[in-house]
Amino acid sequence: MTVSDFDEYRPPEPPRWRKRGGKRRRAGMGGDRGEVPMVPEAGFTSYYGRPVVKPPPWGDPIAVYLFLGGVAGGSALLGVGGQLTGNPILCRNSRLAALAAVGMGAAALVEDLGRPERFLNMLRTIKLTSPMSLGSWILTAFSAGVGVSAVSEIDRMTGSRLPLGPLRRLLRGLEGPAGVEAAVFAAPLSAYTAVLLSDTANPTWNAAREDLPFVFVSSASLAAAGLAMITTPAKEAAPARALAVLGVAGELIATRRMEKNMDPVAAEPLHLDGPGRMLAWSERLAVAGGVGALFGARHRLIAALSGVALLGASALTRFGILRAGIRSTDDPRYTIEPQKNRLAARRRAGVIHDSITTAE
Repeated sequence: MTVSDFDEYRPPEPPRWRKRGGKRRRAGMGGDRGEVPMVPEAGFTSYYGRPVVKPPPWGDPIAVYLFLGGVAGGSALLGVGGQLTGNPILCRNSRLAALAAVGMGAAALVEDLGRPERFLNMLRTIKLTSPMSLGSWILTAFSAGVGVSAVSEIDRMTGSRLPLGPLRRLLRGLEGPAGVEAAVFAAPLSAYTAVLLSDTANPTWNAAREDLPFVFVSSASLAAAGLAMITTPAKEAAPARALAVLGVAGELIATRRMEKNMDPVAAEPLHLDGPGRMLAWSERLAVAGGVGALFGARHRLIAALSGVALLGASALTRFGILRAGIRSTDDPRYTIEPQKNRLAARRRAGVIHDSITTAE
């Protein structure tokens, strides 16, 4: 019976159930086919199609800064190694590489900030709970040590022709301690950017928070070693080759451990599309560069090609991880599913007496 002129626009009703002989049967069908679901399968959506987590406003300049910060930190370590072992060529090249890398990295950071005074404003105070605040001070302290040691090297290369006057003697006296001071801040400089990324609500970065610093430090080691293998004669670059092999092994192990400890859904962006291809090629280049450093020690061309591969591997690691995190904010699934998985894990562990696990 028609009750409205608009009944013809209504969707068809699902079959009704009838009881016959103690069994439930669907009306109009001869067998028991099971209950028809009345609610469609849930999909991961958000209000008005907007992301659950706001994507970070970081682009390629920040990826360049991540890469060059690692190169600078690793080069400072190689520089102090050459200083302490009496390897002046490696020491000089590493100090100059650290100065160039930290200078270009600071330029990339300012490019992202928009105005140089924004970086200076971060130095007005220090907040121990803020990775960005601590990172600003780490970068400043590192740059001071690298600048003093590298300027001394430049003055020596020019035959003491820089217009330093009476400051030259002071510069020579501070050169060694400044190199050690830069090396002290080298590892924090290489690692703080990983803490900065993971100390956010970004699904992929946050899921990697326990292991990402180890990935970045290992990546910095192989990048700095690769640059030293390019700029330093093979017979003087033995410490760089050793650091390259250790860096490759460390990055491969740390990356595997990171992905193992991450929620599988949160780790998906590391393997998809552009970020996935970058990280896959990073691994290939790292292995190739490590093999070249290990077995092509006495051939300058092989060493240089291996160094290029190691630099490329480190750069792709930084770009890949940055873009994978940005991609993870596009789909609400990468935020919601890991939260549900963590909730289920807490319940299985017997954590039921808080508002997180008792809410339905």
